[in-house]
Amino acid sequence: MIDLHTHSIFSDGVLIPSELVRRAEVLGIRAIAITDHCDASNLDFIVPRIVAVCKDLNLGSRIKAIPGSELTHVPPARIASLAEQARSHGAQIVVVHGETIVEPVHPGTNRAALGADIDILAHPGLISEEEVVMAAKRGIFLEITARKGHSLTNGHVARLARKHGARLVLNSDAHEPGDLITETLARQIVLGAGLSRDDFERMQKNAESLL
Repeated sequence: MIDLHTHSIFSDGVLIPSELVRRAEVLGIRAIAITDHCDASNLDFIVPRIVAVCKDLNLGSRIKAIPGSELTHVPPARIASLAEQARSHGAQIVVVHGETIVEPVHPGTNRAALGADIDILAHPGLISEEEVVMAAKRGIFLEITARKGHSLTNGHVARLARKHGARLVLNSDAHEPGDLITETLARQIVLGAGLSRDDFERMQKNAESLL
């Protein structure tokens, strides 16, 4: 199991990175990205610290910790430049907080994200077919999420991704210990989105390709 979207106390999570990674390791997760919420106000502060702690944790853990960033509620016109900044500060996984139906995300966020140098468009809500085609062409992964609220549109995302050949990943979007998921629950979430056991295996291979 690989989880490429989690949060620590560097944004709105409740765990320090060391405990987040250790709890994930105990659950059998073999790689985890710490992708705290960022915008222009904190990106240069948060990402370098995540990079440093992941380097330290990788010296003594079986699990691989990956430094990342989730650009969140950023005006669409700023997404591309902030993604570049996240990379320059060492983010290996760049996620954009997509147009979930349970938060007032800027309209146009999905489209702007899909035109930028990012890896994952998280919980993209009622993403359009045209945007899914963009994701497929640009090799940007769409997220099936375990996060309450955001997961309400998993079925929609899964259906369009399958139709247009967009690649999917499954993430927890964990903010606290109880949000981390086991492989058993992950498989159930995939089935609940209308996908298959084979799709789960493909999603894990997709996540592996980002490592």
